[in-house]
Amino acid sequence: MIYELRTYWAAPGKLEALHRRFREVTLGVFARHGMEVVAFWTTVNPTPESGDLIYIVRFSSEEAMKNAWDAFRSDPEWVAGRAASEEDGALVAKVTSVMMEATDYSAMQ
Repeated sequence: MIYELRTYWAAPGKLEALHRRFREVTLGVFARHGMEVVAFWTTVNPTPESGDLIYIVRFSSEEAMKNAWDAFRSDPEWVAGRAASEEDGALVAKVTSVMMEATDYSAMQ
């Protein structure tokens, strides 16, 4: 299994709109393309370095991850949902992505 840790920094004043887009559009499109979300988090004491929204997605392989993201990015529901949610400006200022594998001593094995 491959895990992807994604951290989002919301544009100023856009965090609630970002949460709404995940709830109303993104999660359904993720599911349609086999993208299994492990969990979402927000930071307790946010700093400029911490980000605002953090989540982990699980994939069977790097190839599955690439294929899922390619399909997600071109999905008509996602394209339309993103455009509608950004009528008043971008919701995201920055995104980072880290691919991870569980260690042999991890409880996830």
